[in-house]
Amino acid sequence: MVKAVVLCGGKGTRLRPYTYTIPKPMLPLGKRPILEYVLGSLKRAGITEIYLTVGYLHEQIEKYFRDGEWLGLKLHYSVETVELGTAGSIIPLMEKFNETFVVMMGDHLSNVEIDKIVEFHKTRDGIATIALNRKGVPLEYGVADMEGDRIVRFREKPIVENLVNAGVYVFEPEIFDYIKPKDDFASDVFPRLLAEKKRINGYVFSDYWLDIGRTTDYEHINQFISVIDLVKATDEKK
Repeated sequence: MVKAVVLCGGKGTRLRPYTYTIPKPMLPLGKRPILEYVLGSLKRAGITEIYLTVGYLHEQIEKYFRDGEWLGLKLHYSVETVELGTAGSIIPLMEKFNETFVVMMGDHLSNVEIDKIVEFHKTRDGIATIALNRKGVPLEYGVADMEGDRIVRFREKPIVENLVNAGVYVFEPEIFDYIKPKDDFASDVFPRLLAEKKRINGYVFSDYWLDIGRTTDYEHINQFISVIDLVKATDEKK
């Protein structure tokens, strides 16, 4: 059975002052924290055993989600006492994954179907598959260049491109051989894999996706969700 890791250890400095007292994955969107939407997307894909890498204000995450049973999930926590990087943070979990597994960010909102990404990965050779979202002018994101389904190059924040790293990864256990402590996936691990001629697949999707990384992003999506909640409440009264 496929398992997953959700990365929740960051301090969310770009979202201050909101994150001074609340960890980024626990910021509310409508009536639920961001992380609950992320976990819901994994559950819809049939992935119910999930490891959360936590650090900053992690007690709030653990208190709210507990063991995950109330969501129909089995949650485990890996607490970082020092910042380890997005990739380095999963090293302590190495023994938990002896087959294909998923890694996701705890602060990205998307309706992409994760089970389809896993199926895509399993039908192709490669140590990794990265979900890539189409963006019109992704000036603030690193992007990927592809040849067919294969990623051949990463570029940081170009002026014109339209495939951005959406922070959803499917890996084979072999990936741990290429991760060093404090590594980040985008800046360290993926370039290392390409330098060693390891195949990385790209799953391109056009579904909704948002990295809730700035106050403007957070405020925008909350306004959108508030409108949806208002419409639902109005319909329920009819």
